[in-house]
Amino acid sequence: MFQIRKILFLAIFLLPVSLLGKTIKVCNSCEVKTIKEGIAIAIALDTVVVKKGKYNEFDIVIDKPLTLVGENYPIIDGELKGGIIKVTSDNVTVDGLFIINVGTSYTEDYAAVRVVKSKNFLIQNLVLEKLFFGIYVEKSRDGRVFHNKIIGDAVEEYNSGNGIQLWYSQNIDIENNIITHVRDGIYLEFANNCRIKNNTSSNNLRYGLHFMFSNDDIYENNTFENNGAGVAVMFSKKIKMLSNTFKENWGTASYGLLLKEINDAEIAGNIFKENTIGINIEGSNRIKYTKNSFIKNGWAIKVRGACYANVFSNNNFMYNSFDVSYNSKLNDNKFDRNYWSGYTGYDLDKDGIGDVPYRPVKLFSYIVNRTPETIILMRSLFIDMIDFSEKVSPVFTPDNLLDNYPLMKSKND
Repeated sequence: MFQIRKILFLAIFLLPVSLLGKTIKVCNSCEVKTIKEGIAIAIALDTVVVKKGKYNEFDIVIDKPLTLVGENYPIIDGELKGGIIKVTSDNVTVDGLFIINVGTSYTEDYAAVRVVKSKNFLIQNLVLEKLFFGIYVEKSRDGRVFHNKIIGDAVEEYNSGNGIQLWYSQNIDIENNIITHVRDGIYLEFANNCRIKNNTSSNNLRYGLHFMFSNDDIYENNTFENNGAGVAVMFSKKIKMLSNTFKENWGTASYGLLLKEINDAEIAGNIFKENTIGINIEGSNRIKYTKNSFIKNGWAIKVRGACYANVFSNNNFMYNSFDVSYNSKLNDNKFDRNYWSGYTGYDLDKDGIGDVPYRPVKLFSYIVNRTPETIILMRSLFIDMIDFSEKVSPVFTPDNLLDNYPLMKSKND
């Protein structure tokens, strides 16, 4: 086996450089002056190096396996004429470019970089500004979108695009990107087995993250902050959302996280801080919510119905206006061993678990759901009285919705 490896190594080492790919330099004073020309004369496995400078080009098509790399961030200006770079080959790398002025269209999704029916691609170290769509991946697989900075100037939804979009793609890694001021920061549709990690998506017009019909995906260590409506997760199954931060997503129709028709998922270790609603849940079943922290939200969790067999355990509910809101008297979900800052029970045996169960749904939250204007009464003595009477003898709220083992200390203590 060792001899075979040695022979293979020597064979590769002795190959002519031309067979391993050559380097083509592009600059204003070079023999090759445009990126299109550099790609046209390149062959498979070549590297096209774009020197620092400004290149007024658009509709650049990479239709062969090669590396397109910028030196000291050259500027590619599309002059608002359309899409700028389109990848249609397998095994392509696009690296280190500053791309601006993507065209806007109401019939085509123009993008700074568009990847179509490709495998094994790498899009990294790009700075994208003045864009319609940023990075658009369609019908592709086994790729990576890494360490890009996407800065839009979206004002209205109808004439703006998304920062990173995946459509009918699978096994894509989206990591260490910064996305801001676009319509949706990250958008996935029919995108399976993808990993979205260590991204920051903030100040976007609509959603920090929005995905539908996408299964078996992992979202980890991302920050979604101050987006128009928060994060929307719909019509998907077997997802994992781990150690993300959802904060300061405020507005009458806003939330940290919306779950609609989500099944068999895991939501663990996340922070929901200062959102209108931490998690807004509808038609979602068999989800495990563990070790999440809900801090200073309007509603920590708002359940809108048709949610069954969910388990909430070892979470922190701290200083929310409402911990849990239900619009039904029926409950098929389990709350167990959570910390509630509003818990006033005692722990005589000092085992760290309250001796009196905690009822997280208040009558006032039920009233506010039906008549939002009553929120102005929130701090009144009258509200304290009706909440106490409902706790003693539940009539409007689910009588079996209890945390029978409330924790006396938060999970971070």
